[in-house]
Amino acid sequence: MKISTQLKGLPIISISNGQQEGNVQSLIINPEKGFVDFLTLEQEEWQESIQAIPFKKVIGVGEYAVTIESANSIIDLTQIPIASELASKKIAIIDTNVITRKGDLVGKVTEYQIDEETGEIIGLVLEDRESVISSDIVITYGKDIIIVKEEVAAPYSVQEEAVSSNDHLFQGLEVVEREDEASLNGLKEKQRELLLNKQVTKDIYAADGELIAAEGSILTLEDIEKAQNAGPSVVIDLSMSVNA
Repeated sequence: MKISTQLKGLPIISISNGQQEGNVQSLIINPEKGFVDFLTLEQEEWQESIQAIPFKKVIGVGEYAVTIESANSIIDLTQIPIASELASKKIAIIDTNVITRKGDLVGKVTEYQIDEETGEIIGLVLEDRESVISSDIVITYGKDIIIVKEEVAAPYSVQEEAVSSNDHLFQGLEVVEREDEASLNGLKEKQRELLLNKQVTKDIYAADGELIAAEGSILTLEDIEKAQNAGPSVVIDLSMSVNA
């Protein structure tokens, strides 16, 4: 799993010649499918055409670079009707308000999560940084508003759920009734199962500065329980900072 901002600015490297072909400028969303369909390249002001890479042509998305087979994977966006149409819709997702189908405000999106293998959008991070909406409950990705199913709204309490998708951890959104202790306990148990024995890729701290898990360490049940006791935002940070 990758966060959308992790892709922006990454060098684009051609495997065939080891040459940098440019840098990622933006992500073009297909709102009907809920996927990132294209990555655009940074360009000079004098350039009239917009160069882009179809996500299906991406070989890999790493911490250092996006790799493609060769420069032949780069297209002129204006010459592909569907690509040009998607670009004109200007679906940004970030800074877009989320409402239910019945019109209740859920929050504003500050980031979204992507499956780097397929380009599928798998989660929307809300501005409180503790709630992540699973793409499964999204009805419409609009230019101005994202519409979701009613079950995310009050009077329910939101608890994060670590979910495995294509061998990647991401934070989904599970809505449980406040009185349902069994569901909450089951949720925490699932988090433990998914995180146990994973290697941590960065230091994880609680809000008070306590070190929960050190970079490079292998998670134990005690580590995971400490993260759960420290709060939802710590569990989110931990689940996004482990090796698959």
